[in-house]
Amino acid sequence: MAARLREKYQKEILPALQRELRLGNPMAVPKLEKIVINIGMGEASQNAKLLESAQSELAAITGQKPVITRAKKSIAAFHLREGMPIGVCVTLRGERMYEFLDRLLNIALPRVRDFRGVSPHSFDGRGGYTLGLREQLLFPEVDYAKVEKVRGMNVTLVTSAHDQDHARALLRHLGVPFRAA
Repeated sequence: MAARLREKYQKEILPALQRELRLGNPMAVPKLEKIVINIGMGEASQNAKLLESAQSELAAITGQKPVITRAKKSIAAFHLREGMPIGVCVTLRGERMYEFLDRLLNIALPRVRDFRGVSPHSFDGRGGYTLGLREQLLFPEVDYAKVEKVRGMNVTLVTSAHDQDHARALLRHLGVPFRAA
């Protein structure tokens, strides 16, 4: 079964973006390449059980097994050594990526208290957009009774756009609710 957001992209968004951005070649139209979801947990260095629960929650949310991220450098002030586990990360592509984005936009974001839209300033200048969520409970896949600790996560939408204006146009057409600047 094809993701409905992917079908919408193919049938409606791609031709509309091609007209809006004045691109002659349909292959030049920006597209969503991947979504990276990261939960960073500094306290995982003391308690490995927290890492396992975060891993199972992220697996339930994304439908894919997360990878444990490890510290690249030792930082004495944080009681951190190189190679220690400090978080979990998932990279979604293809159908799972569109399914996740659909659930993020239509289920999770409307559950945010006092939600007025996402920041239009979170672009990295190269077509990527990062969105911070304060809790994993926004997703219905997470069982509220089993949650030990509320954790935030970073959701990075990586596009093939070369600048943030094209990326913003793509995400706006996909349904990302930007608040008025």
